[in-house]
Amino acid sequence: MGSKQIRLDDDVYAEIADGKRDDETFSDAIDRMVSDWRLSEWGTGRSQSEIEAHREQLDEMDRIDAEETAELREQLGIDDG
Repeated sequence: MGSKQIRLDDDVYAEIADGKRDDETFSDAIDRMVSDWRLSEWGTGRSQSEIEAHREQLDEMDRIDAEETAELREQLGIDDG
């Protein structure tokens, strides 16, 4: 695969650098940031079992987040009510 040299304004470069993951090249980061992927298209082509498994993973992540938040609030002495 070839490569091209491009000029970026400082603010655009900074935005890409801020969004770049440690394991990505700048090219990878730009590709991810300009991807045509849309949340509304996520379910297209997915089986019902894949969608349900993903929903279960999200629910588990929400449960863990809620537990960790409650523990942190308790450690900091923040009252829920």
